[in-house]
Amino acid sequence: MNRIKLARIEKEMTQAELGKLCGVTRQTIGLIESDSYNPTISLCLKLCRVLGRNLDELFGEE
Repeated sequence: MNRIKLARIEKEMTQAELGKLCGVTRQTIGLIESDSYNPTISLCLKLCRVLGRNLDELFGEE
């Protein structure tokens, strides 16, 4: 499972809630979680802030 999705589920957030906090749509979050969209560095940093993770935890090499 995608690390962003796991972090979102741990925070008990919906895609819509995460999107709103990051300034994007639910659809964008869904695309990121399905590895169909590469977010900008700005959006990556917003996701990290909202999910309480660092860049390496969410986007680093496995």
